[in-house]
Amino acid sequence: MPGDEQPCVFCEIAAGTAGTRLVHEDPHTVAFFPLEPATLGHTLVVPRRHSADLWAMDDTTARHLMRTVLRVGRALRSVLAPDGMNVVSSAGEAATQTVFHTHVHLVPRRAGDAMGRLWPAAGAGFRFADDAAADALAARVADAARAASESEDDKREVGQ
Repeated sequence: MPGDEQPCVFCEIAAGTAGTRLVHEDPHTVAFFPLEPATLGHTLVVPRRHSADLWAMDDTTARHLMRTVLRVGRALRSVLAPDGMNVVSSAGEAATQTVFHTHVHLVPRRAGDAMGRLWPAAGAGFRFADDAAADALAARVADAARAASESEDDKREVGQ
């Protein structure tokens, strides 16, 4: 955590200096129940290494985080047998992020629970003006993803 930021409660939890109900810990991640869970079993999975959000993480830390998300998510499914589960990682205030340390919410779901809908009702979401606009954006994103992949491949080759 940079020195000019407020103390990070998730860093404190990861360091063992703040109390919580841990459900998993390993050298790279911790998983725990939040203070105000949305549903029974709602769990947060965080990397021990501070990063503001998923996009600020290095690939190795992201792999450790996702491995723990799968492990703890499977455990929640085994223990609670929910009807479904949301896996959510918000990045930025506009996406409702309130703690600026990367974290993934595992939210076991049951029909009629207090969580409510995550997505707009059918027909109420974004609509492209036309197919050409959708195709153009898809092509731009594909190009950017390809460039990012090639850059990652170049970095791996240099490190070999």
